[in-house]
Amino acid sequence: MSGRGPLVVLSPHCDDGVFGCGELLARHPGGIVVTVFAGRPPAGAPLTGWDAAAGFSAGDDVIGARRAEDRAALGVLRARPRWLPFRDAQYGGPVGVDAVAPALAAAVLVCRPATVAIPLGLFHDDHRTAHAAALRLLGHAPGVRWLVYADAIYRRLAGAVEERLAALRAAGLDPAPLPPVTRRALGRKRRALACYRSQLRALASPGRPGWLDALEPEAYWTLVA
Repeated sequence: MSGRGPLVVLSPHCDDGVFGCGELLARHPGGIVVTVFAGRPPAGAPLTGWDAAAGFSAGDDVIGARRAEDRAALGVLRARPRWLPFRDAQYGGPVGVDAVAPALAAAVLVCRPATVAIPLGLFHDDHRTAHAAALRLLGHAPGVRWLVYADAIYRRLAGAVEERLAALRAAGLDPAPLPPVTRRALGRKRRALACYRSQLRALASPGRPGWLDALEPEAYWTLVA
């Protein structure tokens, strides 16, 4: 990584940044993970199926617990969290890119980053929104190195990564793959992942894909306008 500023990773939810970029964060201490959809559900909202599978009960402060998991995981990686107040799609539907982009820009630019890693934005509405909002920042942060990373779990969907890379090429952003790196930080990533107890439980519940893909090699591309 070049430059004096920190690495900033954009994460759709409280866990995606570590799932997709945990080794990268471990190799660059002092990183910041900006999570877009870290807002609490409306008061009195019913327990969702995902949160029930994660071990929560009606009335629990789910987002408070998930933020605590996120803070602990990032502590293992010597990184810091920044949580934006937008609600996860499971709490009321996707939030539009026009609402997210200005808040995301403010949260990222105040960090004065040297490198920003954004998700490819695969499958999930929140991931797609975070990706689209992040692309709007590209012209507003001169000197920043931009990376896209493959969203763990969703990158396993047939054709998902290739389709998104094709869309970036069509937009003139020329994603160039970075070579694999040595995996000396995998142990620290494992310890960080273990902090997300609720989400690992939900991912391992019947009918869901599990979380072992997060231990596979991370994949990155540079973006060049």
